[in-house]
Amino acid sequence: MKRFIGAVVAVFVALQIMDFVIHMVLLKNQYALSAQLWRPDAEMKMVLMTLVGLLFVVCFVLIYDLFFKHKCLRSGFLYGMLLGLAIGASMGYGTYSVMPIPYMVALGWFLGTLVELTVAGLITGLILKEQD
Repeated sequence: MKRFIGAVVAVFVALQIMDFVIHMVLLKNQYALSAQLWRPDAEMKMVLMTLVGLLFVVCFVLIYDLFFKHKCLRSGFLYGMLLGLAIGASMGYGTYSVMPIPYMVALGWFLGTLVELTVAGLITGLILKEQD
């Protein structure tokens, strides 16, 4: 249980840091170009966003812990990368197909999610790896 909680905390912190860099630094100008699509800063639901992020991380780590027979860095990497491809494509390009977001936002969401979840998988695999 300690390692599970440690993995959740480590992945959550890593994703929060990467989210800040992706959204507040790398994509900041792209969001400004499409400001009409987003809530004003004062109306952002940041507590809700944080809770959704925490729920995602708990589910991410729990799925790995429950369903992966061989827990190691390699399986964590593959899990994170495959989930990153699936979620990144659906979030970035799925949204781009139905909303007038700038292409660079779609690309940023796709690549950002791919990197974030690959890193999350590596962290999860490392913390939950089978003890020798």
